Amino acid sequence: MAHLTKPVKYDIKDSNIALLGSDLEKKVREHAGDKEKAWTEAGKQPGLQIWRIEKFAVVQWPSDRSFYDGDSYIILHSYKKTPEAAALSFDLHFWLGENTTQDEAGTAAFKTVELDDHLGGHPVQYREVQGYESSRFLSYFPRFICLHGGVSTGFHHVSSRPPQNLRRLYKISLSRQTGGRSHLQIREVLAEGTSLQEGHVFVLDKGPEIFQLNTNKSVGQEKFKAAEFVHSLVNDREGQSEVKVFDEGGHGAGIFLAEFGLDSVPSKLQADQAKPPSGTLPTLYRLSDSSGDVVFKSVEPVAISSLSSSDAFLLDHSLSPTHPTVYIWIGKSASLMEQRLALQYAQTYAHKTQSEAGHSKASTSLIKMNEGQEPDIFIRAFDG
Repeated sequence: MAHLTKPVKYDIKDSNIALLGSDLEKKVREHAGDKEKAWTEAGKQPGLQIWRIEKFAVVQWPSDRSFYDGDSYIILHSYKKTPEAAALSFDLHFWLGENTTQDEAGTAAFKTVELDDHLGGHPVQYREVQGYESSRFLSYFPRFICLHGGVSTGFHHVSSRPPQNLRRLYKISLSRQTGGRSHLQIREVLAEGTSLQEGHVFVLDKGPEIFQLNTNKSVGQEKFKAAEFVHSLVNDREGQSEVKVFDEGGHGAGIFLAEFGLDSVPSKLQADQAKPPSGTLPTLYRLSDSSGDVVFKSVEPVAISSLSSSDAFLLDHSLSPTHPTVYIWIGKSASLMEQRLALQYAQTYAHKTQSEAGHSKASTSLIKMNEGQEPDIFIRAFDG
C-alpha cells in the first residue's frame, strides 16, 4: 500500500525557495510543460489578476475572494503610470501564507520569475508575507480577508446553514494608505484570549450566533466596516444567524469576554509598543555571483548615482520605522543568474542578517526591480 507524504510546512523565515535547477523546479516544469497556459491573458489589460498555487499548478483566483493562510498566491497589478502612457506597467507579488507548504511557497516564487520573464522583465517584484503585507499590496483590496485553511486542507468557506459547533474569531482593522485612504483588513485569528487586544474590533462567529466586540480604542470606521462584514456573513446564511454587538465596558460585553475566560480586553503586547530602531539610514551593496557564491560589497555613497548598469545592487532599508524593506536593483547588463535569482538573494541576505542580529525580519518587505522600472518608494529610500 502506498504511503501518503504529509506536505512540509514552509518556514516563512527560510531563504531556500525557488532554486533554479532544483527538484522543485523540475516538478513545476514537468507539470506546466513548455508553456504556462495561465499566463496567456496575463498583463494584457489594466487591472488585478490573481492565481493560487495548487500543488504545482497555477490556478486563476477571483480578485474578490478571500486568501487562506495555508496557501501561496501570485498577484499581478497592471496599470498605466499616466493616462497618456502607451504601455502598461506591472507590480508582481507572490504572497505566502504562514501555513503554506514548502512546495507551494517554492512554486509561487519560481512561477513569479516565470511570469516576470513572460512580461519581458518589466514588473517590479514583491515578496509578501502574511500579516506584514506592503502598503502597495493592500491598496489593491478595499476589503482584504485572510482566513484559516487552504487547498492542502480541503477547507471550504461556510455558507448557507452554519454548523452548530462553528467557532471562528476575526480581527478587523484599517490600514492607512498614502493619500489618506483606508483599507479594511479582516484576518481570522486563533479563537483564544491571547488573540484579543485593544484598538481593534473582533467578531466571534459561532454559527447560529455572531458576536461583535468594539474595543475602546477602535475607531468608528472599523466598527462600521465590521458590521458590514457581519451583515455579509448573515446574508450568506440567508439570515439564519443572530447578531449581538457589544462595546467594551458597556452592557453585555462580559458575554463576549467570557467566551475566552477573560474579564477585560488585554492591552497591546510589548512587541507592538516597541520603539523603532534608532539607526534608520539605508546601506547599499553591490551584488556579485561571479565566484559561484553570492558576495555583497558595501558601496559609498548611498546614492542613485552609485548604481551601475553592469551590476546588481541591494539597498538595505530594513531599519526604516515606516517601510522596512530590502530592495534589489538589477542593471541592464547584469548576469542572467543575478537577474533570475535576485529576489532569492535578497531573501538570503535578510535571513542571514536576522540570524546574526538574533531576531526575525519576516516583516521586512522584499522588492526587486529592473533598471528603468524603479518605483517612487525606492527613489525616496535613498534619503532615509
